[in-house]
Amino acid sequence: MQHPTISRRGLFGAVLAALGTYGLTRRAPALAGVTEIKVADNVPEEKLDFETHGIEGWTTVDGQWAAESMADAPSGKKVLVQRATKNQFNVIVAPGGPYADVDISMKFKPVAGREDASGGIVFRFTDGKYYVVRANALEDNFRLYAYDRDRRQLATATVKAPALGQWHTVRLVAVGDHMQAWLDGKLYLDHRDPRFKSGRVGLWTKADSVTAFDDLRIRGVKGGGQ
Repeated sequence: MQHPTISRRGLFGAVLAALGTYGLTRRAPALAGVTEIKVADNVPEEKLDFETHGIEGWTTVDGQWAAESMADAPSGKKVLVQRATKNQFNVIVAPGGPYADVDISMKFKPVAGREDASGGIVFRFTDGKYYVVRANALEDNFRLYAYDRDRRQLATATVKAPALGQWHTVRLVAVGDHMQAWLDGKLYLDHRDPRFKSGRVGLWTKADSVTAFDDLRIRGVKGGGQ
C-alpha cells in the first residue's frame, strides 16, 4: 500500500503543475519542450527608431517621453526615454495598427528607479485596455498582465533580474488567444487569454522607472475590434 504522505505530496505536486499551466505559479528558469507560436512568414516587419522623427505620430497616454541621444544606443544615436516618476503606469502607443496577431521585440535599458526599474511591451491597446509583458531590474520575475482600469497578473516566471544600466531584449508573440514572451532570448512565458482580440502596440514603465527604449520591431496582422 502506498504511504498516505507520499500520496498527499503527489496530489499537491499535481495541483501545482495544473496551476502552472494557467500561469498562476512561478515557472522554472526557462520553458523547455514548448512549441513556439509564430506569425505568418509573409507578414512584413516594421522597424521604429527615433533618429529623424522622434515620437512624431506616437500617442502619449501617461508619462514624460522624449527622443534623446545616448552613447550606447543599440541602433543609431537616439533612443526613447521615459522620465516621469510619479505616475502609477507610463504608456506610449506607437503609430500603426491595430493588429491582431503580432510578433514584437524591443530593447530596453533600466536607467534608474528605487521603487521600480522596469520596461515592457504593450500590445492589443484599445480604449485604455491592453496587455503588457514586462521585466524589472529590481525583481527576479518576468510577467504578463492584462489592464482594464485595473491590472491583473496573468503569468509569471522566475528570472535573473535584468541589470540596471544595461540593454536587454523583450519579445512577445501573440496568435489568437495564445501568447509567448522571451527575455534576452529565452522563452519564459506561455499563456492563453481571450479577453483582448486586437489593438495597437506601445511601450510601458511603472512608478519611478527611468527607462530607455530602442529598436522596436513589429510584425503585425492588421485587424480591428476587440
